[in-house]
Amino acid sequence: MGHPRVVLALAVIREAEVPQTDRWLHRTGRAALTAALDVRPTLLPPATRRVEASLLLADDATLHRLNRDFRGVDRPTDVLSFSQLESAPLLPGRAGTVPLGDVAVSVERARRQADDYGHPFERELAYLFVHGLLHLLGYDHEAESDRASMRREEETALDAAGQSRAGAGAAGAGTER
Repeated sequence: MGHPRVVLALAVIREAEVPQTDRWLHRTGRAALTAALDVRPTLLPPATRRVEASLLLADDATLHRLNRDFRGVDRPTDVLSFSQLESAPLLPGRAGTVPLGDVAVSVERARRQADDYGHPFERELAYLFVHGLLHLLGYDHEAESDRASMRREEETALDAAGQSRAGAGAAGAGTER
């Protein structure tokens, strides 16, 4: 195991209501972090003991604005990641603390996509959050090989967080997500 004692400090900003607790969100984020570090233990400096991230739960209008203002894409999206690691050297901050960055999720879009994919909202929210966290850790999906690797990490993290495809019910078992 890469970094077995890395703690995730997660700040949750709720601009949209979801029934999931901060504890549930933290457990989901921890599963993503652990899955990523198990496969790529060198993602973080060896002295890292804590990583910090924030999660914004918002509506389509907010994600649309963020997408337009920061990416130049004038449409809503389901999840955005803003890495602090991309703009700074990969060095720990305060005493072994690494600031990862921010993830923003459209709760409205997550609800629609859960219906579209035929699985519970909880799984879609977990998927989008995990997807965003993996981006913060340097995962990407531009190339097919990268997409496959990222998908494996997403599924591993979702399984660990109790959001496996099998757990999503029969309707969600064969879906893309």
